Amino acid sequence: MKLYTSVEIAPSARKIGYGDKILLLGSCFADNIGAKFAEHYFQATINPLGTLYNPASIALSITDSQHPILDSRLIYHNGLWHSMMHHGTFSGKDKAAVQARCLDGYERLQRALKEATTVIVTFGTAWVYEMDDQVVANCHKLPANRFTRRCLAVDEIVEMWQPIVASMPDKHWIFTVSPIRHVKDGLHANQVSKAILLQAVDELGQSYFPSYEIMMDELRDYRFYAEDMVHPSQVAVEYIWQRFVETYMTEDTRGEMRTLHQLWQDCHHRFLHPDSEEAERFRLHVERQMIALKERYPWIIG
Repeated sequence: MKLYTSVEIAPSARKIGYGDKILLLGSCFADNIGAKFAEHYFQATINPLGTLYNPASIALSITDSQHPILDSRLIYHNGLWHSMMHHGTFSGKDKAAVQARCLDGYERLQRALKEATTVIVTFGTAWVYEMDDQVVANCHKLPANRFTRRCLAVDEIVEMWQPIVASMPDKHWIFTVSPIRHVKDGLHANQVSKAILLQAVDELGQSYFPSYEIMMDELRDYRFYAEDMVHPSQVAVEYIWQRFVETYMTEDTRGEMRTLHQLWQDCHHRFLHPDSEEAERFRLHVERQMIALKERYPWIIG
């Protein structure tokens, strides 16, 4: 007896290995999966401009990073300077410091984009907010009357992303739609939004990983959600990550991942008595492991 609807995913012909450099862009689900890459010591750069939710903001982050213009996009509100194209973590009291952080984010993005062999893009919502006819990445709690809210059309998304993908044919592009529901839009509007994103990704014709479908079908029970009943639980994130690994990693890479994840766990182990002889012996063991593995994986940071 089969008690759930399984999502069938064909193994990808193009794999991801430790020789790849990976860039992850998009919604907070990109942060979740990016954290799994980090736990396994992949060469991954995660959201250099912070979390971005809609396809237009993600596309603009790529094109703007080539010729960043910041001064006109910095807004002073509630005692802080904000970039309308960056996440709130870039905001601050000092305008020059905010500019420096934002420019550093653009430089990190351009560098990661240039070096990346794999780019993973997660679309969260098709709903956008515009200020002065420009899509913003974050509203930073500015008054609602300063923005126009609308839903992107499928053709808009395809038209803005096709040139980006075509300009970098050497990259392995993987698109996914975030399983996180934007309930503030309303449940119906959220479903409309997800449908637009799914159709747009389908028309782009690149590799698609069905994280949304896995959450909606295989993990449809509320026990797989966090306390807010919107975000996936850690169990759900781990399950979706395992499906991703099955799709994009070879068996040899999976073996390397087990070794490196054990190292990551050892590096983050907390002792009840950190000054004990047992703890010191364990730290020395981890240091020897780190030195041995760094010969093959020089980018590893403990």
